[in-house]
Amino acid sequence: MSEESTAVTHPFLDLPPLSAAHFASVEDRVARLLGTEQDVVIMQGEALLPLEGAIRGTAGPGTTALNVITGPYGQTFGNWLRDCGATVIDLAVPFHTAVSAGQIREAFAEHPEIDFVSLVHAEAATGNTNPVAEIGEAVREQGALFYLDAVASIGAEPVLPDAWGVDLCVIGAQKAMGGPAGVSAVSVSERAWARMAANPRAPRRSYLSLLDWKERWIDGGRKALPHAPAQLEMLALEACVERIEAVGLNTVMARHASAAAAARAGAVALGAGLEPYVHEAREAAPVATTLRTPSGVVASELVGRALASDPTLPLAAGGGALAKEMIRVNHYGADARVEVVEACLAALGAALEDIRRR
Repeated sequence: MSEESTAVTHPFLDLPPLSAAHFASVEDRVARLLGTEQDVVIMQGEALLPLEGAIRGTAGPGTTALNVITGPYGQTFGNWLRDCGATVIDLAVPFHTAVSAGQIREAFAEHPEIDFVSLVHAEAATGNTNPVAEIGEAVREQGALFYLDAVASIGAEPVLPDAWGVDLCVIGAQKAMGGPAGVSAVSVSERAWARMAANPRAPRRSYLSLLDWKERWIDGGRKALPHAPAQLEMLALEACVERIEAVGLNTVMARHASAAAAARAGAVALGAGLEPYVHEAREAAPVATTLRTPSGVVASELVGRALASDPTLPLAAGGGALAKEMIRVNHYGADARVEVVEACLAALGAALEDIRRR
């Protein structure tokens, strides 16, 4: 028997090379998903890659940035901006709420030198979502560059960079889109490209460099990729976009909205002392619902007991200090279903009863 006849095949291995044309076609489909005419660059890594690359490409010692903090990612962006030498004005709001366009305008009035605004659309970690359309209008009035993290929100709620005046819009597929984590994308406006080109500190010849992608990929007509593409991740991204296209983006978003509504209503109906962490439903993210535990109940302990009954439930305690008081029900992607939410709440209710009996 020949070596060739005994070779073990696997659908993940021995794939034909992914062509530049195929790669470009996936970028085009992502652009349609975003409804954008801007350049879309798919980057070969988790969304932190374009999130950091976009900041380091556009920010420097001459930048004055308004960094909105509604959760942990806003804090991370502020750290990156300071590391770039930017002057950073943090606008922090309680994690149980959202920032308002009025607060953005107040910050501009106090600091008219602001020329960069960084914002997270939906904070899956804290369960809030920010009104980007209204905020975008305020940012346009000032003429500042607008950077948006839409990693958690894409697929769960509208993300419209062109209509909202977003200059840098970063998305990832691993949450509401139900796709892979190892590939991500960013839409880039002409203003953002110009800011990068004028920034002497923008990364060059670097994995973080968006300018490298522009010069070696976009400006060349997307004929030759700058490096070997991650085939499995690209094929998975293409498959998840195809699935959204087949079902309809509005249908996918409606499923997330239904799951979020069920989580908030179900927690209250449970009557076990759990309550929505984000006070106003209109400020609650459809991608994940956060719940506050009853007094004296540690969230991480409660989640641990609930997961002991079913480790597959999409439950997590809050990060850091929030692990004492916050529970997160992650109803995104394949878990954006009312029955999944009901199973999570039932497990939490049983775990609460168990804790109180002890």
